[in-house]
Order: sequence, then C-alpha cells, then structure tokens
Amino acid sequence: MCRNIRPLYNFAPAATEDEVRAAAVQFVRKVSGFTRPSAVNEGPFARAVESITASTHQLLAELATTAPQRDRDIEAARAKARAAQRYAPRANPV
Repeated sequence: MCRNIRPLYNFAPAATEDEVRAAAVQFVRKVSGFTRPSAVNEGPFARAVESITASTHQLLAELATTAPQRDRDIEAARAKARAAQRYAPRANPV
C-alpha cells in the first residue's frame, strides 16, 4: 500500500472530503504509475479518482464497529513517537 494513504475509518472527527480525495488520488497514482497524467490520460485519471472517492465514502458510511473512535491527534503523536524511535541515530558499536 502507498505510504501516503492513511486509515480513514473510525476517527473523531470523521474523515473530511479532502482526506478521502487525497487517498483516492494516491491510490490512482500508485495503480497507474503516473504522478501526473499526460493530457491524453487526464480524463480517465480524474474519473478514476472520482469513482474511488465515491466508493470510499460509501465504504466508510457502511462499515460498523464496536471499537471506540480513535482521536486523530493521539494517533498522530503515537506515529511520530514510533518514527522517532525507528529512525533514531544509533551508536556505532566498536
């Protein structure tokens, strides 16, 4: 999966239109291999983004869970702490 696509379900506040669209754009970029489509491929690229955005909205609306909603700020802080630990400079053993 593309690293820029983040989980969007079960967060408070809910995913915004911009977040859903950004995930759709990243998905289409990954699948197509295009960062930016050529003029010939702009139409199909845009239609794919719109279709995936709509499908994602439908999916998020229909999913059900008993888990409590996660807080975006807390999850972001946890991810930042994991990244800091993962990418921390290591001492070179002699």
